Amino acid sequence: MTGRVGSPVGRDRALDAFRGATVAAMILVNNPGSWAHLYAPLAHAPWHGCTPTDLVFPFFLFVVGASLALTLPTLRVLSTAAFTRRILQRCLMIFGVGLFLNAAPFVRWDEVGDLVVREADSLRIMGVLQRIALCFGVAAVIAWWGGIRAALCASAVLLLGYWAAMTVFAQGPDPYSLEGFFGTALDRQWLGPGHLYQGEGVPFDPEGLASTLPAIAQVLLGFVIGSMLSRRREGTAWLGRLLAVAALAVVVGLAWQWALPFNKKIWTPSYVMFTTGLATAAMALTAVVLDDRRVDNALVRGCEAFGRNALLVFALSGLVPRLLSLWRLPDPSGTTAGLTPLQWLYRQGFDPWFADPRLASLLYAVSLVLAYGVFARALDRRGLYWRA
Repeated sequence: MTGRVGSPVGRDRALDAFRGATVAAMILVNNPGSWAHLYAPLAHAPWHGCTPTDLVFPFFLFVVGASLALTLPTLRVLSTAAFTRRILQRCLMIFGVGLFLNAAPFVRWDEVGDLVVREADSLRIMGVLQRIALCFGVAAVIAWWGGIRAALCASAVLLLGYWAAMTVFAQGPDPYSLEGFFGTALDRQWLGPGHLYQGEGVPFDPEGLASTLPAIAQVLLGFVIGSMLSRRREGTAWLGRLLAVAALAVVVGLAWQWALPFNKKIWTPSYVMFTTGLATAAMALTAVVLDDRRVDNALVRGCEAFGRNALLVFALSGLVPRLLSLWRLPDPSGTTAGLTPLQWLYRQGFDPWFADPRLASLLYAVSLVLAYGVFARALDRRGLYWRA
């Protein structure tokens, strides 16, 4: 990443706040006090389905596309070579940060309590930032080359083509199951089982190669909506158009899911349309509120601060727990080899004080969001903004 000092001149408040709220939500759902104690809306759907938590990542991809709509005019003055170089550098940087987070802290505690070097053959290659990098890069090239029309056409081809591929190349009777999904076999062959996410009990990556294709479509649709939003004028006619588009996308997603279930882990096209519709409505309503300059409070300023340093804050929220995991504190219960500082904080500062462990887990996550919010706000006040 490269640093840049200055004021956020010419920024869209609604876009910054929406992006920031999404980053804050990502930190919230990724850092509970205990994964065993979650309120249902704060847990991902086990497989098919869509919970509020399942909206967070597609909303962020959507806002990546919407942001592209604002930055693309400044990129059009570049030559093809200069544009390609800039996009490639940004993609490699974001992908590299994601890979670094997967590798950090480069050592781990083994079964006997010794620190050992992490094995390279178990390094996960894909992840959230890696998906963002790939989606941004492909979407930027398509949008720069053909604008809104190309973005819409490419989105349709990606979503329909992906659906067809899921059917044609299915690995079993159920093309939408974990093992039946064609992308599972593809990732295992191209990336290797050891380099995939292991949280499903078998090697399977929810940010895999195949499911990145419909995610690219989500960024492109965000670009289209962002282009519409950037041309808003006085009055509310633009709001009516955006809400109509949002309603259409939601209806298409709901109708499609009867044949193709909502599924974040394989990023089904019905899920793309449904979440894009909701993101469009949320973005439009955010713009209505924040276009009124009198709306200025701590919540809005906090969201804007998160949004202006989205990559830095999100990366830190992943790096800090990994680094602190190397420091072990005594477990008062005496049942483990030790607790990380964050585990100790939850066990001592939250868990004992609430009858419902789900509330303790949530308040711990909220406290982390507030801590990162204070950091983001401090950077914003000093005019420090980091870009990949």
